[in-house]
Amino acid sequence: MAFLELKNIAKGYGAGAGRTAVLRDINLEIEEGEFVAIVGFSGSGKTTLISIIAGLIAADAGEVLLRGQPIAGAGPDRGVVFQSYSLMPWLTVYGNVRLAVDAVFKREPKAARDARARRYIDMVGLAHAADRRPAELSGGMRQRVAVARALALSPEILLLDEPLSALDALTRAKLQDEIERIWSEDRKTVVLITNDVDEALLLADRIVPLNPGPGATFGPAFKVDLPRPRERGVLNHDPAFKRLRAAITNHLMDVGVDRGRDRADDVALPNVQPIAVSAPAADLPEAYKAQAAGPALKRYLEFSAVSKVYPTPKGPLTVVEDFDLKLAKGEFVTLIGHSGCGKSTVLSMAA
Repeated sequence: MAFLELKNIAKGYGAGAGRTAVLRDINLEIEEGEFVAIVGFSGSGKTTLISIIAGLIAADAGEVLLRGQPIAGAGPDRGVVFQSYSLMPWLTVYGNVRLAVDAVFKREPKAARDARARRYIDMVGLAHAADRRPAELSGGMRQRVAVARALALSPEILLLDEPLSALDALTRAKLQDEIERIWSEDRKTVVLITNDVDEALLLADRIVPLNPGPGATFGPAFKVDLPRPRERGVLNHDPAFKRLRAAITNHLMDVGVDRGRDRADDVALPNVQPIAVSAPAADLPEAYKAQAAGPALKRYLEFSAVSKVYPTPKGPLTVVEDFDLKLAKGEFVTLIGHSGCGKSTVLSMAA
């Protein structure tokens, strides 16, 4: 008997002629301790599927079985991390994680619950921000709080709905490694929703494509036999990794093309100018046009000793300090850094 089983799941929205079939004939068996990734295009029904498994919405047909028993609703045996942060805005980082811990481990001593919450906050790299509220965090930091909250529940099944898609590349890689480490230690059953084939290959035992709808169905499963632990630098030179990535990517591209070819209800928008578009601006000053048409400037945009401090309940928070940068006209510059390091603040000041 499979640990988690999806049997003939179907789900749609609307009624009558306006009804849209999102999922149909969804069948999948997942063994205890298995890490399964479901990959597919945006809008193919992945979030609907994870919500059905979580017990947050009901399927129109079929059933979800956990240890052979139908799932009747949400429960602490299934920890969920969605794309949206879903944090309590009035609670701190610690408060959000502790709220979940207290709900599930209410019989544990207070000190044990405190240690559990702080362990997972530290795991996602937010120990320094434990007393901040969501409004004082970047988007990536908020998502890390959501990941810590789900992990702190110690659920039997961890359901991940593209939880890392909003994170910067460095933090995303770190959390991918942390998720794999936690899975390797505890062997929890994990279902990961993603549209990143490389992420699925890095983490999963098995990859199942969700063919795009309406009426999305599963495609053929791909078993990932790559040895663990998996290192990105090594994987990129592994012939088996390259073959798997090509096979999965080609399948997704093929079903995407077929869907576009078969759609009879697609509508082409008319090529018209919206009435909200303002009329062309008056001619720019001659001095500006001459300068813009001139040779490239070495200091077209310049930051010099720029600092930015935000007030917080705990006191002033320095986000940017003594920032210096010179950009030439026409230059393409990328700012890279961890989530919450001030990249968006710098961009906002430039705007």
